[in-house]
Amino acid sequence: MTRRTPPRPVDVEELFPELAPFRRETMRLHPRAGRATRGDSSVGGPLLWPAREPWPECPQHPGSPMVAVLQIHRGDIPDVVPFPAGRDLLQVLWCPRPHEGQWVVPQVCWRSAAEVGEVRQAPPVPADAGYGQLPRPCVVHPELVTEYPSWDLPDELWDALDDRFEQLERETGWNYQDHLSTAPGTKLGGYPGWCQEPQWPDCPDCGTTMDHLLTVESTEEYGPRQAWTPAEDRDLHPVGAVSLGGLGGVYLFECRSCPGRPFAHRYDT
Repeated sequence: MTRRTPPRPVDVEELFPELAPFRRETMRLHPRAGRATRGDSSVGGPLLWPAREPWPECPQHPGSPMVAVLQIHRGDIPDVVPFPAGRDLLQVLWCPRPHEGQWVVPQVCWRSAAEVGEVRQAPPVPADAGYGQLPRPCVVHPELVTEYPSWDLPDELWDALDDRFEQLERETGWNYQDHLSTAPGTKLGGYPGWCQEPQWPDCPDCGTTMDHLLTVESTEEYGPRQAWTPAEDRDLHPVGAVSLGGLGGVYLFECRSCPGRPFAHRYDT
């Protein structure tokens, strides 16, 4: 089944043409409980991990295996996220055990699916995996959606538009931040689903601000954000693939200029 996000209830750029330069495309993945195979794009599903490579282990917990968070085949999504040359498979894992000062320790891997060969079986999940940090097995329903910045809107522009935002809400009930800016849920590209002030990391090698790669959120909808709920899910109350503390999110970033595409992550709630 496809998932179709309802169109925004107003034309954002007609009302606020100042936002046009900040338009971004994001790929909502719409993870829903289901059985995916190693050959499928999925959240929390099995990975095409080569038998010749060791399974990743947490650097903070030696001998503790990471768990699959995401696998995306390039052919299943438009080019909202540029894949490295010769790579058509994105895989993300993290350690589900508790950590000092952070919720998860992630790992990002880009590879060629055709070069995987014999596939390694995933090791058993650590017995002390943290609550909600073990992704539920989900199939995905990728959908390209247009976004505008919420927390990432420059302060001076927010101040300039604030009266018009408030006027729109008084006249229509539509709130810019909740209904018109960033899409909720697990997604690739676009803007992070910040719950608090943005914390964009800089690349440790070149110092430039990293690009947003992936948001993994605990909820696909909540409160006023239900305006983003796909028509197919109106009566289903979809839940996220994870249940991180405080219903927060994990955001992965990468530097697309440096060799090896260094990555970093942030968490907020």
